[in-house]
Amino acid sequence: MAVEKPQQMDNEHMLQLKNIYLAPYMQIATALIGKARFAGGNMFRHQLDTMGILIDYGYIDNILLKASCVHDTIEDIEGFDENLIRNADSDGPEVLELVREVTKRPGQIKSDYLKSIIENGSQRAKVLKCADRISNMISLGFVTSNEFIERYCDETEYFILPIAVEVDFNMYQELISLVMSRREHLEKSGYFDRKEEREE
Repeated sequence: MAVEKPQQMDNEHMLQLKNIYLAPYMQIATALIGKARFAGGNMFRHQLDTMGILIDYGYIDNILLKASCVHDTIEDIEGFDENLIRNADSDGPEVLELVREVTKRPGQIKSDYLKSIIENGSQRAKVLKCADRISNMISLGFVTSNEFIERYCDETEYFILPIAVEVDFNMYQELISLVMSRREHLEKSGYFDRKEEREE
């Protein structure tokens, strides 16, 4: 199933976006305000940033946008009550299903989790994962651990780019650009040279 994405934000689609009630989901997401991110800021801001990226790319699918507001709640809030999403509004059950799709299960290896999205993820889950990764890759500019940056670039290259090329070529191009810029940083900082020396 293709996710709705207008060519441009005309009046008809603006009105459709206007009629999407996000407030209940934003309220649920405020529970993430206390969850710090490795790059700075908090997980609440990351939810809204991910939603902003989707809108920037033209996505106005109500389930997708609502899920983007709460996509990390199950994974990052211990004992999170899924009924909060399920009962948020009439879309709640569908939103919860999508959030579960992009949630890594406890103890699940990250590579297995990402492979499962590649192989079994819905179109919405793949688009949401790409927007989520764009937000994460942009925030790498504030990360000081070169090892973390390298791991994230590798992960994006191996698992996220195949998803992006399938669902949204423009997202794919941005992700390639982000990976290249982060690898360029690693190169200029001498990280790869030092890594080679350590491995010899």
